[in-house]
Amino acid sequence: MSESSHPQLRRALGLPLLTLYGLGVTVGAGIYVLVGATAAEAGTYAPVAFIVAAIAVAFTGLTYCELSTRFPVSAGEAAYVEAGFHWPTLSLIVGLMVALSGVVSAAAVTIGAASYLQAFLALPLPVLTISIVLAMGLIAYWGIAQSVSLAALITLVELGGLVFVILWGFGTSTPDVADFAGLIPPLEAGPWLGIGAASLLAFFAFVGFEDMANVAEEVKDPTRTMPRAVLLTLGLSTLLYVLATVAVMFSVPIDELSGSEAPLILVFSNAPQWVRDLFAAIAVVATVNGILVQIIMASRVIYGLASRRQLPHFLASVSPRTQTPGPATVLIVLAIIVLSQSLPIAALAEHTSQIVLSVFVLVNIALIRIKRTETDGTMATGFRVPAVIPMLGVLTSLLLLASSFL
Repeated sequence: MSESSHPQLRRALGLPLLTLYGLGVTVGAGIYVLVGATAAEAGTYAPVAFIVAAIAVAFTGLTYCELSTRFPVSAGEAAYVEAGFHWPTLSLIVGLMVALSGVVSAAAVTIGAASYLQAFLALPLPVLTISIVLAMGLIAYWGIAQSVSLAALITLVELGGLVFVILWGFGTSTPDVADFAGLIPPLEAGPWLGIGAASLLAFFAFVGFEDMANVAEEVKDPTRTMPRAVLLTLGLSTLLYVLATVAVMFSVPIDELSGSEAPLILVFSNAPQWVRDLFAAIAVVATVNGILVQIIMASRVIYGLASRRQLPHFLASVSPRTQTPGPATVLIVLAIIVLSQSLPIAALAEHTSQIVLSVFVLVNIALIRIKRTETDGTMATGFRVPAVIPMLGVLTSLLLLASSFL
């Protein structure tokens, strides 16, 4: 058969779009939704929880930088594990876990988006959540260049919203709410147990950089572009998270903040109505963006597994017109709708973190095994990290995973 009878994914993403894609899912999925839940666990030490999570993520981020240049394909993690373990069943399990993490993550963010949207539309939460997911599914089906370009534009809006929070929060801070000394935890077990538990939630805020590995098949020059985009995403998101969380701590009492499903809007509780409405609109856009990019990612994982005959082959079908995986996109949209109606946001976030951390452990071990089979004469060129990096990735991921069961 001719190649035209089997439409392929299109390489349309350069460094700017790929980085904004990563920031879109990372920033939108995390800080706009989970500051309240993180504060409920760590109190005023919530900024430290984000720093701990960032350190844990950094080692695995470097592992992804290397593996995404070795295997620039859809369903990246499944390909990494298959190359490291030579065990197709484990590869399939990992691929399904990655897709599930995207579905659960999107369901969590959908709840947050609907909570913000209720400031404008007095509709029941289930109606809003289902409508949001269906709309994002249609955009994801539209085309990779179009959907990621729209996501990039929305990302610029949400980054502007975070800068707005930071400036307003510091500008309206009062000493009776919090101060810098109160953000530094003592060297005692109690506070650090809370920080450990909060770090698992904060880790959810960094879920996103690994999504870039699953669109590698649609990236121009992935060997150069992938590592740069991953590192830029992690660095910028960490800076924004810490500054925004400190700003929130300085301007919102901890008892009001803890557990809020729309936490950042509390910064503007004493602001003029037009300011509150403006930020609520930005927050809706930001959280909706996280849903869009997770649908894109999870559908590509399903497509990648199906194209390797690990799932029913009809899920590898690509629309000749949009060059997007239609059946896989429909499957992911339906799964997100079901989960968004079933579990609360904190539970969804924690389950996402546990799934992703388990995948991170396996991906890091896969790189260790790949490196051990190489000799000086067979080592591939490109972005490479020392063997100690994936070892530290395994250790930090296991520590975060263990904290979820304490």
